Amino acid sequence: MSKIRVLVGTRKGAFTLESDGKREGWEVSGPHFAGWEVFHMKGSPADPNRLYVSLSTGWFGQVIQRSNDGGKTWETPGGGITISPEGLPRGGSNKFVYDTSAETGRPLSTHQCYDGTQRPWEFKRVWHLEPSFTDPDTIYAGVEDAALFRSTDGAHTWRELAGLRGHRSGPKWQPGAGGMCLHTIILDSKSPRRMFIAISAAGAFRTDDGGTNWEPINRGLRSANLPDPNAEVGHCVHRIAMHQSRPEVLFMQKHWDVMRSDDAGDSWREISGNLPTDFGFALDVHAHEPDTVYVVPIKSDSEHYPPEGKLRVYRSRTGGNEWEPLTKGLPQSNCYVDILRDAMAVDSLDPCGIYFGTTGGQVYASADAGDSWAPIVRDLPSVLSVEVRTLP
Repeated sequence: MSKIRVLVGTRKGAFTLESDGKREGWEVSGPHFAGWEVFHMKGSPADPNRLYVSLSTGWFGQVIQRSNDGGKTWETPGGGITISPEGLPRGGSNKFVYDTSAETGRPLSTHQCYDGTQRPWEFKRVWHLEPSFTDPDTIYAGVEDAALFRSTDGAHTWRELAGLRGHRSGPKWQPGAGGMCLHTIILDSKSPRRMFIAISAAGAFRTDDGGTNWEPINRGLRSANLPDPNAEVGHCVHRIAMHQSRPEVLFMQKHWDVMRSDDAGDSWREISGNLPTDFGFALDVHAHEPDTVYVVPIKSDSEHYPPEGKLRVYRSRTGGNEWEPLTKGLPQSNCYVDILRDAMAVDSLDPCGIYFGTTGGQVYASADAGDSWAPIVRDLPSVLSVEVRTLP
C-alpha cells in the first residue's frame, strides 16, 4: 500500500506527517530545524528519499538544506552552515549571487520602487524550491528580490538564469505587499525546456528554451491600481497551477480575480464566477481531473481571513465559473486564519487527497477530493507551505 508524506514548513520549524493509503491516522515528526523559519520544503520526484528545504535564519541568512534519507538527516550541500534538525547552527553560510549582466550585456543592477526611484537588487529570501522531474540533483529556486536560480549538482552550486531579470521589463518590476518575490515555478514534463514562473508584483512569465529567453504572459489580466490596467507587467499574481496532462491550461489566483488560460498563458480570462470573493492565495488542481480546481477565498487584500469567518474551500468541476463550497469538517464560525500561496497541495491517490495549512497552525486534509475535511495536526506555528509526496 502506498504511503503519504506531508511536508509542512512553518514560521518556527518543519514537520512531516505520514500515513498509509487510507489516510486515517497520522504520525507527526518534528519540529525539525526548530525555531527557524522554513519557507518551503519539497521532495524530488526522481528520488523518494531526496528532500530540499529553504531556511531563513536571523543570524546566517538563507540556507538550503538537503536530505538523502527522507528527512532523517540533513546536510548543507557544498559545506557552509549546517542547521541540524534540532536547530543548532554550525559553520558559515551558503550564498546565492545575482549576475551583474544578462547574456545580452544589459546591466541588471537596479529595479523600480513604488515612488519611481531605482534601487539595487537585494537577495532576501528563497521563497520556492522546484526539483526536476527526472534528475534529483537538478533543482530551481525562486528568490526575493525576484530572480530564478538553478543547481545541477544537488544544491552545491547555484547559477542565476539571468535572462529573466534581463528581460526589457525587469527594471520596471515592483514589490507586492509581501515583497518582490518569485514564488511560483512550474515545470512542464512534456516539454522539458518550457517553464512558467510568477512574480509579485510583476506578473507571469514563460520560457520555451530552458530559461535563456522569457516573455511576459499577462494578456487579459487587469489591475485597477496600475496606471495602465492592461499593462504588460506589474500585475500581482499570487499563484499559478497546472495539470501535467494538459500543460497548455493554466489556472491563476491573482490579487483579485481567478483566471484561466487555454493557450499556455498567451491569454487569460476570468473564471471567478460565483465565488464569495475572488481574492486569495492558495490554488491547486485535482490529481486525476484536470478541470477540477480548488481555491480558498480570503475576504480582501486588507482583511486576510475567510469571508464571514467561515473557512470554506471552493471546488469547480468545470474548470471555473461554477464553484461549490466545501465545508464539512471545517470551522464555520469565528475562523480568522489565512491560507498562504504555497500552503495547498494534492496527493496522487484515488480518490485524490487535498491538503492545506493555515496561519493558525492547523493542517486540514480531505481523503475524498474535498467532500469532507479533518485536521490532521493542530497548534503548529503559522504554516507557510504544504507539499505532499506519495511513496511506494
